[in-house]
Order: sequence, then structure tokens, then C-alpha cells
Amino acid sequence: MISAHSPAQFPAPSIPEIAFLGRSNVGKSSLLNALLGSKQAKVSSTPGRTRAINFFSITNTPQRQQPQMYFADLPGYGFAKISKSISAEWPKFIEPYLTERPTLTLCLCLVDSNIPPQQSDIQLIEFLKHTGRNLIVVATKADKLSGNGRTKAEIALKKGLQVEQIVLCSAKTSAGIKDLWTAIEAAAEQS
Repeated sequence: MISAHSPAQFPAPSIPEIAFLGRSNVGKSSLLNALLGSKQAKVSSTPGRTRAINFFSITNTPQRQQPQMYFADLPGYGFAKISKSISAEWPKFIEPYLTERPTLTLCLCLVDSNIPPQQSDIQLIEFLKHTGRNLIVVATKADKLSGNGRTKAEIALKKGLQVEQIVLCSAKTSAGIKDLWTAIEAAAEQS
């Protein structure tokens, strides 16, 4: 894992990168671990522990040492209880990453499937659309909803976030993980 607090610390732009974005308590680290099949991202009960962009090297086989893509775990926004001096530094490396990074192939915008669309999520999606970034909205914690509840949540999130597609996922049950991998691999192949 590479931890970057400034653009100078980003890995050389050579392979596709998939960014994980969302509020501090949305389950980014849990989803990353579910996708990777191992606990590489630290899961904390305290929101806001990620304070750098953490790049996870993804290879398709244990024998292959060269990464085929990076997963980039960005600091969460919203509920994190951190000092203003730390959060004030974030735009200096997060915004350049999202707007200028040539190998940023796909942005995964994580939202909580159990709550209505939040203004901060709407702003993130609008920002990414404005910058021309390819994005997928991933609704986490879907295991907490019944079948009917998942359908209602998906409809409400699509309408509220003004998106056509949402992938419902659960890091706990692995629901939706295969579909998300398919979308990630398709985006990486097109880059």
C-alpha cells in the first residue's frame, strides 16, 4: 500500500486506478476488503481514520508481481471528527487527484443504502459529472434491508442522486460484489 498526502507521493500514472469515495461512515474500507477477499484496508469503528489517499496494488494472480490496477481509498467526508488543520489540507491533494489524474479510470461513489440521499453525496456526484469522470454509485450495507426495502432504496437513491444505475452491495454477505467486480474490470479494460 502507498499512502499519499500530496500529488508528489502518488504512484507514477501507469495503470488504471479505481477511486473509492464516500462519507466517513459509509463502509469504504469494508467494501475494499470484500472486493480484495482479505483485510488490507483498516476498518475502524471511529469514522474518518483515512487521512491520505491509500493506493492498493491489485494483481490478477499471486504469481504476477506487476499490478494490473490500483484501488485508491480516499478520505471520507461528513462525520469524521478531525481537526480543521488536517481537513484543510485535503483539497491540496484530493482535488488534483480527482480532476487531473490521467489514470483515474472509475470513481465509485459509495452511499449508505439505508438512508435517503445526502446533500454531500449529491455534490460529489455533480462534481464528478462536471469533471467528466466515469462513475458508479455503490449503495453499501444492503444486507440491512429486506428484498422490498432494497427495491425501494434503489428507486429513492436513483431519483435523489439523479443517476440511472446503482450497484447494491454488502461487504458482510458479499451481495453485489461480483457485479461490482464486473463493472470495475470493464472500466479498467476500456482505459
